[in-house]
Amino acid sequence: MSQQRRRPDGNKTARTAGARSPAERLEPGRAPRRPRGLDAREPSRVVSTLVRIISGVLTVSLIGMLLVGGMSFTIYNQYESPGPLDAPRVVVIPKGEGRIAIAERLEKDGIISNRWTFVGGHLMQNFFGQRKNGELKAGEYEIKEHASIREVIDTLSEGKSILYKATLPEGLTSEQIVERLKAEPSLSGEVTHVPPEGSLLPDTYYFSKGTPRQEILERMQAEMGKAISALWENRDPSLPIKSAEELVTFASIVEKETGRADERDRVAAVFYNRLRKGMRLQSDPTIVYGIVGGQGALGRGITKFDIETKSPYNTYQISGLPPGPICNPGKSAMQAALHPAQTSDLYFVADGTGGHAFSENLKDHNTAVQKWREVEKQRAKPDGADDSKADDNSAPIPQAKPDAAAKDQARKGKAVQQARKNAKATQNQSPGTATAGGGDGAAASDQASGAATDTADVPLPVKKPKKQ
Repeated sequence: MSQQRRRPDGNKTARTAGARSPAERLEPGRAPRRPRGLDAREPSRVVSTLVRIISGVLTVSLIGMLLVGGMSFTIYNQYESPGPLDAPRVVVIPKGEGRIAIAERLEKDGIISNRWTFVGGHLMQNFFGQRKNGELKAGEYEIKEHASIREVIDTLSEGKSILYKATLPEGLTSEQIVERLKAEPSLSGEVTHVPPEGSLLPDTYYFSKGTPRQEILERMQAEMGKAISALWENRDPSLPIKSAEELVTFASIVEKETGRADERDRVAAVFYNRLRKGMRLQSDPTIVYGIVGGQGALGRGITKFDIETKSPYNTYQISGLPPGPICNPGKSAMQAALHPAQTSDLYFVADGTGGHAFSENLKDHNTAVQKWREVEKQRAKPDGADDSKADDNSAPIPQAKPDAAAKDQARKGKAVQQARKNAKATQNQSPGTATAGGGDGAAASDQASGAATDTADVPLPVKKPKKQ
């Protein structure tokens, strides 16, 4: 038992240290107090660990930065340094080829020194947004000598490929245009179908090597649609044509009648004046189209049989416009069709200078036709022929006897009456333009020099065509 000390006042004192009652012994003991100084060392151990971790991260980062910096410097040096090409070279990038395949092609061709620098450089350009559309484009490119990888990427990304051109003049039929595109070796692919007549806009079109032919045709159709829309909005509402389709048909006739831009509005005026008077157009190119269709070339002159043969396109036989265009007109012809000259002309005929003589009445037209025939006659003479010598050496004309002279005068009088009768009938029934084979600027070979003389609106004797 533990001893108790008594205080001086007589009370019992507390038990001495170490003396415990039985009940106290059954209680769990208290943990011993931590030695002084351990609590102070614990935070320093945590800090030390953090320091070591941060130090390691910084060390690794520094090493990584040094490596990345060195690699970046090396890559950038290759990226900007002059390339291995000693002379300009043409390279073709096929459609559908990916970035790595293009890099391998360029490295193999000796255009770049390292494919992965090319791939990395292109990725970095796209990542930092240096280009809105950084896709490497297919095409044929000329790479200049010592071009850097960056310059090669710029060239392919901007699509600065070598351009070819196809010039398709006014007045060709759709079939003729397709044949010309088929003969262009820089184009590729087959044409699935011939576009409708009058749906292609003649112009010069630029393209990269390997462009599909069908793509050029689709581009021509799109451009024709734009041109018609723009021109139709500014049309003269008083014109007889009432639709864009009629515009193209009318303009195609104007296009085939003359190759001179300064005459188109006047030719258009002639046809409009005839339509307003209920006269037939009587355009020779419409006969040609009715015979050969889209092939374009007739290969001979127009005969009386051709003119008298009924056809939906024969404007000597039908009134108004044919059912559709006879070629693909250009913007100039459509512009003339919508803004014709303000004239009263009803006729025109070739004048022998590449242009036409226009007339308001049949009498003046007949005079112009006679002049054109004289031009034809002179052209048909052999080289070196001299009319003056022929006249000098010709036999003198015998003087007519009185009776014979009277008979001759009577014959002349009947001839004059018949001529007037024919002229009146011609004016009422067939007041054609009598182009006499001229005026077809796009296909002049289709209109032989004497093609329309058989039906010219003039009561002059003509030779009948030989049977074909």
